[in-house]
Amino acid sequence: MPVQPVPYTQSTPSTSGPMGSVSTAAKGASSQVGSSTGMGSDAFLKLLVAQLKYQDPTNPASGTEFLAQTAQFTMVEKLTALASSNADVLASQRALQAGSLVGSQVTYTDGSATKSGTVSAAKLLATGPVLVIDGKEIPLSSVTEISTPDGSKA
Repeated sequence: MPVQPVPYTQSTPSTSGPMGSVSTAAKGASSQVGSSTGMGSDAFLKLLVAQLKYQDPTNPASGTEFLAQTAQFTMVEKLTALASSNADVLASQRALQAGSLVGSQVTYTDGSATKSGTVSAAKLLATGPVLVIDGKEIPLSSVTEISTPDGSKA
């Protein structure tokens, strides 16, 4: 007696991908991720699960393809952790740099004007470090030249 295949139905149209048939709902998960932040690990995992859920049962994904996507997921997690670590290191370096400028003579841009003054303090704000020069808060990124108190350039 011949075996009749079980009909495969899904509520959304599908397109063919490397893992077989993938629904447009699964593809929508990747488009919902913010373009400025890139694909996060949660969105990547949801997309992988959707691919497995909606794959064509007559043409299932091979173990090699699944293993490759699992490796990609692990790589995404590690790169996210590395980016976070680099951001922390950069923030620490900027804070250290701002603190080391206390007592130094600096030249900075204030709008279109170039001004000079002595750094009396450094503040660490959420937007980044700022230097207090003559009672005015100047972002560290506005500094164009640094001199030691005796006038020599650093």
